[in-house]
Amino acid sequence: MHRLAVFASGTGSNFVAIAKACAEGILDAQVAVMVCDKPGAPVIDRARELGIETFVFSPREYASKAAYEAEIVQVLDSKKVELVCLAGYMRIVGDTLLKAYEGKIVNIHPSLLPSFKGAHAVEDAVAYGVKVYGITIHWVNAELDGGRIIAQRAFPYEGSDPAEVHRLGQKIEHELYVETIKKLLCER
Repeated sequence: MHRLAVFASGTGSNFVAIAKACAEGILDAQVAVMVCDKPGAPVIDRARELGIETFVFSPREYASKAAYEAEIVQVLDSKKVELVCLAGYMRIVGDTLLKAYEGKIVNIHPSLLPSFKGAHAVEDAVAYGVKVYGITIHWVNAELDGGRIIAQRAFPYEGSDPAEVHRLGQKIEHELYVETIKKLLCER
């Protein structure tokens, strides 16, 4: 059975989708640890409800990004993690984690990359007036939302409400992320 780490910073809907897919046997994997950079984030309670171990940290309590990432690497190594899945983790991954898990970190992003990178992708796309939105899963590298694309799925929307785009995209995110993780694990 493959061992995953899921990183999240907020409510954890993608984390739950991945964890449930593991529990239901859709993925031949288990979430070995959920990593969160926001003490008090709802995803922490969701992980505990699912019986999944957490590593929660506050970046301000470390001397540097390299310092907290070194501790994360120790946690991942101790759990024998094979694949790291960023799921709403709102930090840029630094060199320490990238070097330790090169080619083993994937991210989900709420736009059709390479368009609309960054934390406000949906709002930027709405402001630009796009008519086709989408979800991208990509490998993580040193460039923000710049790693090689693994999977994408588009959906139409002609309104101007970012909350509605997020709502429409979320169901697609959950399905596409699980499908993509399954494919990646089969290739390992």
